[in-house]
Amino acid sequence: MEQITKIIEFSQEFSVLEISYFLASVLFIIGLKRLSHPATARNGNLWASAGMFMAILFTILFHKVKMEDGTYEGIGNVEWILGALAIGTAIGWVMAVKVKMTAMPQMVSIFNGMGGACAALISFMEFQHVPHELVQAHGMLNGYTISVMLGLMIGSVSFAGSMIAFGKLDDRIGDVKSPLLRYFNLGLLALLVGLFVYVVLLPAYPGMGIIYIFALLALIYGVTFVMPIGGADMPVVISLLNSFTGVAAAMGGFLYGNRAMLTGGILVGSAGTILTILMCKAMNRSLLNVIIGAFGGNAAGGVEDPDKIVKEISLSDASVLLSYSQKVYIVPGYGLAVAQAQHLCHELDQLLASKGVEVKYAIHPVAGRMPGHMNVLLAEADVPYEKLVEAEDANGEMNSTDVVIVIGANDVVNPAAEDDPSSPIYGMPVIRAWEAKNVIVMKRSMGKGYAAIENNLFYHPKNRMLFGDAKASLQKLVMEIKSL
Repeated sequence: MEQITKIIEFSQEFSVLEISYFLASVLFIIGLKRLSHPATARNGNLWASAGMFMAILFTILFHKVKMEDGTYEGIGNVEWILGALAIGTAIGWVMAVKVKMTAMPQMVSIFNGMGGACAALISFMEFQHVPHELVQAHGMLNGYTISVMLGLMIGSVSFAGSMIAFGKLDDRIGDVKSPLLRYFNLGLLALLVGLFVYVVLLPAYPGMGIIYIFALLALIYGVTFVMPIGGADMPVVISLLNSFTGVAAAMGGFLYGNRAMLTGGILVGSAGTILTILMCKAMNRSLLNVIIGAFGGNAAGGVEDPDKIVKEISLSDASVLLSYSQKVYIVPGYGLAVAQAQHLCHELDQLLASKGVEVKYAIHPVAGRMPGHMNVLLAEADVPYEKLVEAEDANGEMNSTDVVIVIGANDVVNPAAEDDPSSPIYGMPVIRAWEAKNVIVMKRSMGKGYAAIENNLFYHPKNRMLFGDAKASLQKLVMEIKSL
């Protein structure tokens, strides 16, 4: 009777745990769905967070560990787990509260890298626990070993690559453009795959020595994989590394038979992969080039011509031109984020709208330094989502637009993408601002963009430069319009 009671108790706890994982997975899916629109994004984040909280709580309460004598015991070291959760929560909270909008891509890179590191550490620790019965029956060619190896390799690449991406975004690490690095990366990737195949084909457990070498090679590849990638291509790299972390987490789900971890990993991995493909399409790049670390180009395009003429516009002339327009498009870029001028930009938008001017925002998919950077920036300033127009749709309206205001954007409005085959961004879809009747570019100086190439839009006959800090210029422009 006592044995039957124990079985019933364990079955009930197992059922509760599995049901909690199912509910957590549903919450992940609902959260991801609600993240697809700015109006519900914050709420979606809370739904997904609730799912993760449920998965963690019920794992601590109901997960059972099988002991060597065949009995089951609850999770040990609960105080260490709770302590780690408290420390991690505090660090994450402080970072999220204090981070500036301009540093959001860096924070995303760090957090994504930490996810990859966690997945890699799980695999690293579990390699020494490959079930003996599996090894005796199949050697190392079993699902457990494959999940461990894939999780370790992908997680290590994601961690190391994300740290390099953080350094590049924070201007602490430069690019390495040597063509030899491309071949080194291909050779290193082949070595990793070869070592992976070698381990899983072994007839017996090889010990931990080989896994140290495998992990080290994966970390080196993560570094060399991102090093040659240009800063202008970093949005694609971030989404790709994000998908890597998701896949690595999914391997942990396979490893433990944890449905919540598996669902979360699959969602992150698939969403990151889809976003990567969309980013590649937006930049006219090949996904294969991303994988082999040959993404981005040199800065040979857009050679400066001393005969090019730059025309400036005064604040008063700009205010008159905007006030008496019928349709105005604003093209935001990273410079708008740097100046923290999104609220003034929205004030300008509202002021022009009160004068009967139709104002829209042309959003390029890779404007800023991470996917959706401009959408997040403008949502913070309460710009209605309906006013944000995708680049392709905005291009269809450029001929009927009176004025295009480019605020802090550079490469995404560069005509070289269409008329200069020598440019590294040639073929990349851009916002054709020069097709509008007038263009006003707001910049601090004639400095180049993140792709480090000359922007011929600055010298276009329709363009006028309004030099100065975006925040100060917008503030003065708003005052000038109000005084008309």
